[in-house]
Amino acid sequence: MLVLGIESSCDETSAAVISDSALLSNVISSQLFHSRFGGVVPELASREHLRIITPIVQKALADGNVTDRDIEVCAATSGPGLIGSLLVGLNFGKGFALSHDIPFVAVHHLEAHIFSAFLEHDNLSFPFIALIVSGGHTLLYLVKDFGRYEKLGRTRDDAAGEAFDKVAKMLGLPYPGGPEIDRRARHGNPTFHEFPRAGLSNDDLDFSFSGIKTSVLYFLRDHTERLQSESFINDVSASFQRAMIDILVEKTRRAVERTGVKSLAVVGGVSANSELQARMKELASALGLTLAIPSLQYSTDNAAMIAKTGELLYTRTGRSMFDATAFARSEDFSD
Repeated sequence: MLVLGIESSCDETSAAVISDSALLSNVISSQLFHSRFGGVVPELASREHLRIITPIVQKALADGNVTDRDIEVCAATSGPGLIGSLLVGLNFGKGFALSHDIPFVAVHHLEAHIFSAFLEHDNLSFPFIALIVSGGHTLLYLVKDFGRYEKLGRTRDDAAGEAFDKVAKMLGLPYPGGPEIDRRARHGNPTFHEFPRAGLSNDDLDFSFSGIKTSVLYFLRDHTERLQSESFINDVSASFQRAMIDILVEKTRRAVERTGVKSLAVVGGVSANSELQARMKELASALGLTLAIPSLQYSTDNAAMIAKTGELLYTRTGRSMFDATAFARSEDFSD
């Protein structure tokens, strides 16, 4: 089955083609111009999606050595995300499917992140713990099977990626801030300052990152004159990152031990963080886990994960979803 996947939930336009679970192409166009605004401007993002979506889809088809007439199912993200951006990809996908008389599948963005782990890791087996850690979400799920999920924990305030971006802005680093803090942290001292690890004294598996963000703000207010120092920025970056990773790893460890699973997937844009990857590998080794972390092109928003999840969803249900609507917020994608 040939599946065309389309992703346009935020500031990346992407299209991909999958044939019987084999990825044939994955084309991503990132909207880098948002960096000068310090964040994504929704209206500009929507207009850029509209401008570029047709050539992106055409390139994905060409790279996959297929034509539009070869596609048997079209899948597109319905949410969560920026409504204007989502509408571009969702309606393009519906139009493509209608014009070619093929089924259309609407894919939940977070569910797709979970199954991005299967793009490169065939050894990941059910049940497993999935840590979704991105700019807009931080969630822990017990994934029992495709379509069967139990939410174990979620952020009560900021998402991890959001905290990275906000702290980067405080430090005067460019957007997106997560990769910049990761880069700076490699040259800094992670024990330079002890930032709080919120929630580790609680028994639940929820996350909270607003406190650590505020702690960085107050610390920088007391050391404004040092923000001109590269070594100071590196040390703060390393200390902040260490605190964030400590929280993510500890909550994940508790989820694994409480459920008794033997597999772990860490997905979403923040999964590309080098310290998070290293610490999760240590955790997997200590607990004897199979670990799946997508490579960078599949951890950030991409259409390959949409095509993969669309393939699984259509194989399982066999139904079209032309009545699907775009939505900005929802963590519910279980049956």
